[in-house]
Amino acid sequence: MTTSQEELLPGTRRALLHRIAVAQAEGRAPSLVAAVVRDGRAVWHGARTSVDGHGPDGNVQYRIGSITKTFTAVLVLRLRDEGLLDLGDPLEKHLTGTGAGEATIAELLAHTGGLAAETPAPWWERSSADLRPELADVLGEQPFLHPVGRRFHYSNPGYTLLGALVEKLRGAPWEEVLRREVLEPLGLGRTSARPEAPHAGGWAVHPWADVMMPEPAEDLGRMAPAGQLWSTTDDLARFAVFLTNGDDRVLGAETVREMRTPAAPAGVGELADGATYGLGLQIQHREGRLLVGHSGSLPGFLANLTISLVDDVAAVVLANCTSGPSLSLVASDLVRIVAEAEPRIPEPWRPMREADSPALELAGQWYWGTNGFALRLTADGLVSLEPLAGGGRRSRFRANGDGTWAGLEGYYHGEVLKAVRRPDGTVDHLDLGSFVFTRQPYDEGSSVPGGVDPQGWRGIG
Repeated sequence: MTTSQEELLPGTRRALLHRIAVAQAEGRAPSLVAAVVRDGRAVWHGARTSVDGHGPDGNVQYRIGSITKTFTAVLVLRLRDEGLLDLGDPLEKHLTGTGAGEATIAELLAHTGGLAAETPAPWWERSSADLRPELADVLGEQPFLHPVGRRFHYSNPGYTLLGALVEKLRGAPWEEVLRREVLEPLGLGRTSARPEAPHAGGWAVHPWADVMMPEPAEDLGRMAPAGQLWSTTDDLARFAVFLTNGDDRVLGAETVREMRTPAAPAGVGELADGATYGLGLQIQHREGRLLVGHSGSLPGFLANLTISLVDDVAAVVLANCTSGPSLSLVASDLVRIVAEAEPRIPEPWRPMREADSPALELAGQWYWGTNGFALRLTADGLVSLEPLAGGGRRSRFRANGDGTWAGLEGYYHGEVLKAVRRPDGTVDHLDLGSFVFTRQPYDEGSSVPGGVDPQGWRGIG
């Protein structure tokens, strides 16, 4: 990916460099490399290293650990979009005999399948994959720790099952399917299951002394769909653009939006501070900003990809140490620095190409009981309904083609909005999931459930 360094102001670039320099120094990382994406392309790259005269660039591979899960989720959603499965299907429908088949595909994607976090001993990230040749070796004798679908519990074996599902339905190894269906179409030529030069070596830094030793780089075998991949900041910057906009060669915009939608409950402990999980993506609120992406770690490596959709800014940070700087904090800080120093300039307002006459008739002020709402038509062809003042339920709606509209988000997601007309064709009221919206509060001329007191509005006396 071509990096346009000049597109950020000098002060912004220095603030970004300062942030990663502090992270590398205080976190004692042998090296740390980062990139920032804005407007669909990389606009900054930075690196810090303990090796004089050598700085990793955007082409140097690091192991990205659990960011691999997002790639695996993309493969599963491709299967869904092709009609080969439904996210509500139990795994057993497509992959039999695992012992964990009652969990649905959506639950496995969102880590709500009730499965254990790790495989049985020994520690799978630092031991040979030969010890776990079959799914039964990954899951153990008791794969479930929690009731299926009841709570979020991050599970590496769950993504091993999803990788096996991909292999079963595609009839090819996970690695081959990933390369053919995702890496090649998106131009991620430096993302691979095994390290390809130039690549960083993984290190463990002693917690109480400034010394270090190399970490083993195990092939994860069956566990590969949960954490095998190596990648670069250049490739992950491209992947961030895909996760923001979609790409019809891989997944359309609607499906990547679905990936970014919360699918797991926000619980205590594992999901603190308003964080939750979508379909292969972590979701969190930090300093008033909604961030999506994924973190990753394996012995010797840390990784993070973070996206702010509202700001259209993403950050990728990679380091080659087992523990050290919090890359989640570093990445969110890089996003914040750019978003605050150089806020996104909105596109010019443009009118609609052609007004939707039935919808235009409905534009304006409506009341649900005594609560005021505004219905607006937007240039993208949608209808929005939002409170006139304060908080409250709001949503955008897309036309169904039959004179009704379907809610796209929030409380009204999937609910139907329609205009109920009188015999003479004039609009009596709006019906939204049985709620009645009238032009005036409890309009006596409209069909208000329960009727309207004939004495109308009045004071106390």
